[in-house]
Amino acid sequence: MGNADEAILVLTTGGTIDKVYFDALSEFQVGTSAVPRLFEIARVRRRFRIEEATRKDSLELTDEDRAAIRARIVAASEQMVVVTHGTDTMTATAQALSAVEGKVIVLVGALAPARFQESDAAFNLGMAFATAQVAQPGVYITMNGTVFDGLKVVKDRGAEAFVDSSSS
Repeated sequence: MGNADEAILVLTTGGTIDKVYFDALSEFQVGTSAVPRLFEIARVRRRFRIEEATRKDSLELTDEDRAAIRARIVAASEQMVVVTHGTDTMTATAQALSAVEGKVIVLVGALAPARFQESDAAFNLGMAFATAQVAQPGVYITMNGTVFDGLKVVKDRGAEAFVDSSSS
């Protein structure tokens, strides 16, 4: 379990969790991160540091973006890392982070923007923050009330949920 004094790095990349509806354009775009506000509402007292890596829909992330995310995590002094990420390519980023050793990396997203009243964002982020504190080093994904091995999970687009790929 992580040292209670150790900070958690929260690396934001964009995705639905941070999307904002632009009425004039009649579309959603990734806006500034909702994470600081979610932590404020939740009265988080654990030390954390938020750093923006990108501000993209996950379908727009490139191999170069994933390499940059990986480099930031490797260079960070924190051993516990939460990565907010779009759900469409979250598993690809988990694969790209699989070789990072000695750190707990938890990817998390939302199926509805955090700014929506009925969003899953706050719950998912809370799970990710807790998982980062208690899990063994490795890559995880927290979605749908479950902690998944980040290398053994797939997104079931029909059900709008993540499922363990090793049981199928």
